[in-house]
Amino acid sequence: MTILVGEVIAVKGVKVSVKVFEESNKDTLFYDGTKYKGVSIREYVQIERGFKKIICVVEGEYLDEKWIDDEFQYIRTVDLKPIGYFESGRFFEGIKHLPLIKDPVFLLEEDRLADIYGKSGSDFVIGSLLKEDFPVSLPWHKLFNSHIGIFGNTGSGKSNTLTSLYTTLFDKKIEKINGKSQFIIIDFNGEYTNGQLTTDQYKNVYNLNSRNAEQKFPLAKSEFWDTDTLSVLFQATQNTQKPFINRIVKGKLKFDTEANFLSYIKKTYEKVFTAAAPHPELLDLIREITNTLDNAAIKERLKTISSNGTTKGFYVAPNSYFRADGAYYRNILKDDVDAITIPQGLSDLDQFSIRCHIQLIRDLISGYVQFDFIQPLLKRIDSSLSNLSKVIQVNDAPVANKAVTIISLRKCNQDIKKVLPLLIAKHYYNPHKVAVANPPDKTIHLIIDEAHNILSQQSTRESESWKDYRLETFEEIIKEGRKFGMYLTLSSQRPADISPTIVSQIHNFFIHRLVNDRDLFLIDNTISTLDNMSRGMIPNLSRGSCVITGTAFDLPMVLQVKELEKEKQPDSEDVDLEALWV
Repeated sequence: MTILVGEVIAVKGVKVSVKVFEESNKDTLFYDGTKYKGVSIREYVQIERGFKKIICVVEGEYLDEKWIDDEFQYIRTVDLKPIGYFESGRFFEGIKHLPLIKDPVFLLEEDRLADIYGKSGSDFVIGSLLKEDFPVSLPWHKLFNSHIGIFGNTGSGKSNTLTSLYTTLFDKKIEKINGKSQFIIIDFNGEYTNGQLTTDQYKNVYNLNSRNAEQKFPLAKSEFWDTDTLSVLFQATQNTQKPFINRIVKGKLKFDTEANFLSYIKKTYEKVFTAAAPHPELLDLIREITNTLDNAAIKERLKTISSNGTTKGFYVAPNSYFRADGAYYRNILKDDVDAITIPQGLSDLDQFSIRCHIQLIRDLISGYVQFDFIQPLLKRIDSSLSNLSKVIQVNDAPVANKAVTIISLRKCNQDIKKVLPLLIAKHYYNPHKVAVANPPDKTIHLIIDEAHNILSQQSTRESESWKDYRLETFEEIIKEGRKFGMYLTLSSQRPADISPTIVSQIHNFFIHRLVNDRDLFLIDNTISTLDNMSRGMIPNLSRGSCVITGTAFDLPMVLQVKELEKEKQPDSEDVDLEALWV
């Protein structure tokens, strides 16, 4: 039994107008032990049409003024929007049936909200409906099988929502997840490194530091010596520098022993100082190799050797020229070169630098490349090596892959923050795409907090070609990753800065307060499942409130996400100046 509150007086398209009885103007009503919400904006009513119950949401109200019996009478009228219907006790979303004039309108029992929005209780609850204060369980099996976007201005509560979402998942499912799925969090601000999300048993934490090596992200040798990986690390251009790197990788894979590498180095010294018309930059290149090898004897010897621009040759003052027959090389340098050894602990990054210089030397001698096209790549390698060597470790030792991996970039410089997330994405995506079954029997979930840092189209600190390459890589993941069980979760305070292609491919949204016109325009033109009333609330949402919509939800809803316990909250709280300035 329910409470009759009015009747339908007009139906215009999908807009329904209802005359509300005077005695129904109450906020909350109780009838026969059941609680009902009164007729007000964003509340729900049901219209009975035969055996079907059409569920509508109240979108507006006004007073109709009429002259009856020599006096004005005011009739309260409300506008409704149908959102679904009950048939055979089950709720169906969408407009299939519309009411007729004079159909009766009843209040909706509060406990029927569970049938509309999902089960109540403690299954997967991160908050309650904002107005109804009714706990709602999210459909986790649909939600985490999709790309997720969590957007909101600073202080709106988006970090708490992101943390609540995954903390609840891990609290309930971590034992079943372990070994079947991996969750990788790219944490730009170090908000999730102090015990958040789950216990140490199930997670690895990498605190990367580009100034002082604390921890290093592990890469297998086979993965590091890959053209795509090295091109990512050193931002190689597609048409010139990437083929150059490809030749280096092929040579490394073909002659992959220390003896071959040592012989390769020694032969390069000989080629430089026995070339018929050596390129003037060869001397600087061979000095760079010598510095990396840290060979004191050859360092001192090379200090005495100069390049002559007129004769285009190398000489030792005053007139001792190196000739193509190699006689002077054998007298001056050969003994020192033959004594070269590979330094103990030479990293793969340093070895790559040496191989780059050697490859350029040989290409210049053979006339295969122009120095000006490759030289910028060598400059980037030289400037990046010291930083990369502090955050990347290349070895063949197996790494224990736990269910959750947190990678903190808080102490990394901007160059590392641009390059490393792309490397991490490729590190997980490419092997997973090759190895996963069809349909996928394993999943990878890449979570990027402050995603505008790497997915922005507005960045001017890097070349357009490199920015396009990074965006295209993530666009491929968000377009094709679902087929391979790879899902993205993006959190950002500026969704308008993120590539529109990426935002358009997100399936489910948690939208906190947004006030910027560009952000609101993007939301308005991207999310087809967002209704006008929910959209209008976004600029005025309170802290912790968010509009939830997407493919996992039948209807948009406004949720008040509960605040996590202190020890589980992300490290993103505002400074308490009242306590600081005591």
